[in-house]
Amino acid sequence: MGKGSIGKGYIQVYTGNGKGKTTAALGLAVRAAGHGLHTVILQFMKGWIDYGELAGVRMLAPFVEIHQAGRDTFVNRKNPDPEDRRLAREGWETAKKLILGKKADIVVLDEINCAIDFGLLPVGEVVEVLERKPDGMELILTGRGAARELVEIADLVTEMKDVKHYYEKGVDARVGVER
Repeated sequence: MGKGSIGKGYIQVYTGNGKGKTTAALGLAVRAAGHGLHTVILQFMKGWIDYGELAGVRMLAPFVEIHQAGRDTFVNRKNPDPEDRRLAREGWETAKKLILGKKADIVVLDEINCAIDFGLLPVGEVVEVLERKPDGMELILTGRGAARELVEIADLVTEMKDVKHYYEKGVDARVGVER
């Protein structure tokens, strides 16, 4: 655990259709690293090797670590592949050990809202673990479509709103900005 102190620790949810949910969580991890706090980021539904955050986080070691629980393909929302379910479950088991074992000051569950929304994880089980969050630990849950139950248990909820985006003009995800 880090040398800083976050006090009681809270549950934060970053959701909505706008850009910036993962970026906000990563920014919090950078800030925490500057205070000697230990952050673990678990990325659900992500298994790509070219995300800039993977290389960037390595530069923040040992204060920040990142793990992916997904494949390098999109998940079929209507009919998720059993492998997607297995990887999400594996990531969730890791998250539970981190949270309940108080293995970090901050735990970021990146895209967990989507994993729940896509039916890869049961919201009730996630809420049960959140209710048992140890004092002194901050939990960050990101992703579109946060379940009502997560919004209710959270101490802070930020909704990113898509007002205007250059994707509408055909701009692809750019290295260093979106990935």
